[in-house]
Amino acid sequence: MQTLRAHARQWIKQRPQAKRLALALSRALSPLRARPRPSTLARYATFLRERARFRALGGDAPLADAWPCLFDRSTTTGIDAHYFHQAVWAARRIAARRPASHVDIGSDTLYVGMLTALTRVTFVDIRPLQLAIPDYEGVNGSILALPFEDASVQSLSCLHVIEHIGLGRYGDPLDPYGSEKAAREIVRVLAPGGHALVSIPIGRARVQFNGQRVFDPNVVLRMFDGLSLAAFSMVDASGRFVEGVDPRSAEIGEHRSGADSGLGMFAFTRPAASTRPE
Repeated sequence: MQTLRAHARQWIKQRPQAKRLALALSRALSPLRARPRPSTLARYATFLRERARFRALGGDAPLADAWPCLFDRSTTTGIDAHYFHQAVWAARRIAARRPASHVDIGSDTLYVGMLTALTRVTFVDIRPLQLAIPDYEGVNGSILALPFEDASVQSLSCLHVIEHIGLGRYGDPLDPYGSEKAAREIVRVLAPGGHALVSIPIGRARVQFNGQRVFDPNVVLRMFDGLSLAAFSMVDASGRFVEGVDPRSAEIGEHRSGADSGLGMFAFTRPAASTRPE
C-alpha cells in the first residue's frame, strides 16, 4: 500500500495540472480534517459568501487556488503557553551570556533555528534535522548516550523533551527510567561553569502514557543532582508565566484552571570546581 501511494504521489508531482488539483483538494478539505463537525460546514458557507463578495469588488480569486482558513478569527492572538514562554525564557538567558557555541537536545525546531542568530548551534535528536543554514549542525544522537565527552559542554538546552524519554512516542526504546537516565546524561556532559536550561511538565506526578510524564519539581532537582539551581520560572496551569519561584514550594494553581499540569523551567549550572560525579 505504501509503495502504491508513493507511486501515486510521484505521478502527480510530474503532472502540473494533476498536482494543482491535488493541492487544491487538500487545502479545501483541511478544515474538515482538523475539525470534522457540522459547525465546520457553516464556516465553509461563510467562506464562499465572502469569496463571492471579494470577486464582486473586483478581486481575482480562482476557486482552484483557494485556501479556506476557517478558524483564525479570534478577539486575541493565541499561543501555546508552554512553548512560547520556554523559548523566550531560554533565548533571553542565552543572549545574555552569548556563548561561543550551544548544544540543544531535541527542543522545538523554531527555537533552535532562532538561536543560530545568537551563536553556533549543535542540535542533537534521534530524528536528525539536516538544514543548510549558517551556524547550525544537526547530529543524529540520543539523549541517553549524548555524543559528547564528560564535562565538555558549556551551554546546553533541553526544552519539553525529558518527559518523553522511554515512552516510545518518538520511536525510542521503552524504559520506565528514561527521564532519569536522560537527566544524568545532561549532568555528565555539562562542563564546570557550564549552563543547562531544562523545561519539564510539573504538577501531580504521573505517567500519561505514551504522551509524557509530569513531575514534582523536587524530583526534578534530585534528578539533576550534581548541578546547582541558578533560577526557576514556570508556566502555571492557566498559562501564566511566573518568575522567581521556589521550585520546592511551586504551586501550578490547577484548581479552576483549564490545564492539569504546568511547566517548570530550570536554569542549572555546574560549579566551576566540579567534575563529573562518581
